[in-house]
Amino acid sequence: MPTFDDPPGDVLAEAAAAFGLLASPARLHIVWALAQGESDVTGLAERVGGALPAVSQHLTKLKLAGLVRSRREGRRQVYYVDDPGVVAVVRLMIGQLTERAAAPAPRARRFGA
Repeated sequence: MPTFDDPPGDVLAEAAAAFGLLASPARLHIVWALAQGESDVTGLAERVGGALPAVSQHLTKLKLAGLVRSRREGRRQVYYVDDPGVVAVVRLMIGQLTERAAAPAPRARRFGA
């Protein structure tokens, strides 16, 4: 069995902070949407069903954490995820849970039967 070195404490703290931000369903939905393609705040608010100010605040937090980036296009601010690792983790987790939810529930075993 391969052994792995434990990551440094600062790396663990940064990962925990990133996972903490993604623990919000609204922020996770925003990252999921941006993993599918870039968007401005209006498009994101429509897609995730959130109020424009709330989505904007979530984007600010995600941007400060380095999970989301943005660029100007004229008067619009366009948001995107440019870290393939973040995209992969979010897609993997959502994909696994979607498959699990779609699968028939395992039959409960009856003890003594």
